[in-house]
Amino acid sequence: MITLHADHSPGELRVAAWDGARLADVAISHDSAADGVGDLHRGRIIARARAMAGAFVALDGMEGFLPDSEGAVGEGSILGLRITRAAQGGKGPRLSARLSPEEQALIGTGSPTLIRRGPDALGRLMALYPNAPVMRHAFPPELEDAWEDLASGFAALPGGARMSVHVTPALVAIDVDLGSASASRQAKIQAQTDSNRALIPELAHQLRLRNLSGAILVDLGGMPIKKRASLAPDFVRALSADPLNPRFLGFTGLGLAEILRPRLHKPLHELLSGPHALGLAALRRLCLQADAAPHEALRLRASPDVAQVLRADQAAQEAVFGRTGRQLEIVEFRDGALRCEIETANGP
Repeated sequence: MITLHADHSPGELRVAAWDGARLADVAISHDSAADGVGDLHRGRIIARARAMAGAFVALDGMEGFLPDSEGAVGEGSILGLRITRAAQGGKGPRLSARLSPEEQALIGTGSPTLIRRGPDALGRLMALYPNAPVMRHAFPPELEDAWEDLASGFAALPGGARMSVHVTPALVAIDVDLGSASASRQAKIQAQTDSNRALIPELAHQLRLRNLSGAILVDLGGMPIKKRASLAPDFVRALSADPLNPRFLGFTGLGLAEILRPRLHKPLHELLSGPHALGLAALRRLCLQADAAPHEALRLRASPDVAQVLRADQAAQEAVFGRTGRQLEIVEFRDGALRCEIETANGP
């Protein structure tokens, strides 16, 4: 049975759909920087981009892109908009002006502003698993371990195989390593085919868990290029369980499996890496330590980049104070290496 585990630590809400043995789905929301998908805005067209078949739109504190196919109109126009894709990869959010009558009635007139927030991480997974009970607490150890594995660029696959993920600005490349194989050539080819067929469902599941999107190329382990086409139905079946309805496009001339998965929310690697993610993870550990030793003085020592984003995250600082009764104290390391450590009265 699927249960939803919601861990709301300072500045961050982590939600995991857990079947008791493995993760079924995950989602993250940042209190100070929601990804915005589903948010309803009043916006203003600021520039037409005919070469891109759309327009740039001023929103509340940011800019987005509205395709012509989603209702782009002339410069200066005020209109209601919904964010349909989060800002990611250095690009702003994608928008749509196709609103329901109920949404349109909320827009009104005036300057660009946020009208209504979309669902957070918990709301998104509750929509996928409407009958799942919700557990609001820190993750149990086995779930936390599974979550930590997602921060890695590697994942274990059935039969001792392993996939490695390489993200580029243009596409996501996935390499599958089957490990060593022996026996005659014919037996080896059949064994490689069977091994690849067995791992495809878990590979598709990892794409969903990590929210890898856009153009995805998969280099299967072994197998002559001409033999790989026989695995096309396996990819189609495995991807059919994904609510984003990714498409299997076939194999390239080099034998790489082509998958196109819609971009919606930020990929997990963007949410689990960088100064903000490092700082929020440290705050989570700090609060757990404060719960265990409420009278012990605690502070963070962080690299300048981490210290800067945490000081700017007022929601996270207020959450730390609300939970510990103490103001967040941050001391910077002298060097610029990206790190964040908890210090107690007795030292780190």
